[in-house]
Amino acid sequence: MNITNLFKIAMRALANNKLRAFLTMLGIIIGVASVITMLAIGQGSKKSIQAQISEMGSNVIMIHPGGDKRGGVRRDASEMQTLKLENYETLRNETKFLAGISPNVSSSGQLICGNNNYPSSVNGVGLDYLDIRQLKIEDGTMFTEADIQSSAKVCIIGKTIIDNLFPDGNDPIGEVIRFNKIPFKVIGVLQSKGYNAMGQDQDDIVLAPYTTVMKRLLAVTYLQGIFASALSEDMTDYATDEITTILRREHKLKEDDEDDFNIRSQQELSSMLSTTTNLMTTLLACIAGISLIVGGIGIMNIMYVSVTERTREIGLRMSVGARGIDILSQFLIEAILISITGGIIGVILGCGASWVVKNIAHWPIYIQSWSVFLSFAVCTLTGVFFGWYPAKKAADLDPIEAIRYE
Repeated sequence: MNITNLFKIAMRALANNKLRAFLTMLGIIIGVASVITMLAIGQGSKKSIQAQISEMGSNVIMIHPGGDKRGGVRRDASEMQTLKLENYETLRNETKFLAGISPNVSSSGQLICGNNNYPSSVNGVGLDYLDIRQLKIEDGTMFTEADIQSSAKVCIIGKTIIDNLFPDGNDPIGEVIRFNKIPFKVIGVLQSKGYNAMGQDQDDIVLAPYTTVMKRLLAVTYLQGIFASALSEDMTDYATDEITTILRREHKLKEDDEDDFNIRSQQELSSMLSTTTNLMTTLLACIAGISLIVGGIGIMNIMYVSVTERTREIGLRMSVGARGIDILSQFLIEAILISITGGIIGVILGCGASWVVKNIAHWPIYIQSWSVFLSFAVCTLTGVFFGWYPAKKAADLDPIEAIRYE
């Protein structure tokens, strides 16, 4: 019996039991649709996080003072004064793997302009800070090296600061705002960046020359941190090693001494978040995949019923010359047709559900082609796996006993 006839017989058998065939497919349909939707949500979240980290600068390196032990008690890193301006200048002059570097000092307090006020902080930074954090000036200008040298009382502000200090829509350029009784002239406005992946408002920002913050606000001679950016994301590790070597030399640390500074990179954060999202995506896919197994069991169950109902038919066919392989192929084709048809419908529903989630729930969605092919392949294999045993049972029936079956 040729393959065409086997397909015709299988199609006729399914057509005679449309409702039962559809209910059998339902498990596969739900399983495939669930897997595609869950993977799309997981991959969309991963892509969204990576994009936001990239906006913050995927090659950013952050250097902070490290904790220290004195008398057996570990001191808080914020109390340490191990990073000096000399360290920043040495790194700026000697490093080969850095595209930019900037000191960082910060003071918290109340911003006041006229009758409006807003609690925030002023960050003292260098000229490279905008490039490092991928910030752009929307209006006005960045402060200059001359402003840094003279500790000028000028600043650049973000959109959140504008909304709270200038609610009437006045142009903030040229206006004076006070911070802890110190007047700052607004010379620039930053482009809005919104919230980052950690839920922090990136527009709640005030930038000023680091010398101004150190001398006029904090009255300190040390840095709270140093921000830098590697030449590329691939060179982040080289830049980190280079910074470590230079700072250990500058701080005169011995080989067995612990670092008195901490170095963190956005690459570490990106890897950590990617690992977390991958784990969540795998978990979601496994949960959705359970319905595929349930669907496969449904196929096996219905195929068993079909073999039982058609025992006399099988006996008649075998008595007129049908071989065991023909009977096996017939029932296996039925199982595969059920799973493939269910898989196609499931793929369509999965893509549709992903579109609904994206446009109604406004979740980030990203459907990868491999997830569709994988779901379809798995449902096909499910049909073969769970359809094989009932088909084999049908092929092994004794023709005489099958004809006698009531």
